[in-house]
Amino acid sequence: MPKWKLVTEFTFDSAHYIKDYDGPCGRMHGHTYKVRIEATSSKLHSSQYCPHAVMVADFKTLRWAKQDVTKGGLDHCILNEVLPPEYETTAEMIAKYIYDVTKKQVPSDVQLKIAVSETPNSWVEYEDD
Repeated sequence: MPKWKLVTEFTFDSAHYIKDYDGPCGRMHGHTYKVRIEATSSKLHSSQYCPHAVMVADFKTLRWAKQDVTKGGLDHCILNEVLPPEYETTAEMIAKYIYDVTKKQVPSDVQLKIAVSETPNSWVEYEDD
């Protein structure tokens, strides 16, 4: 059975603080977040931008989070004001939020893995079975 793996990376800049954190991360600060999305599928699909079944998922769809906050993305926002309350602004929960939103936008058989980095030396990966 064929299998395709699509990978895209992008960055966005946002501020946040971790609620009730005893230390510097509890104060407002910013990051250039780096996001890596892996999408795998055994079949190809169309997208809202292309009617032909020639892609795992559309790069444009996968990169939604890099858009300015005024256009539905996460760039140049305060994450604590944009993410729903059930998502604390740790890298782990930001990765899960990006996964959850992206999963709703791609075909159901597409498997996703999301990696989020706040600094060059620290990152988290999230995927769901």
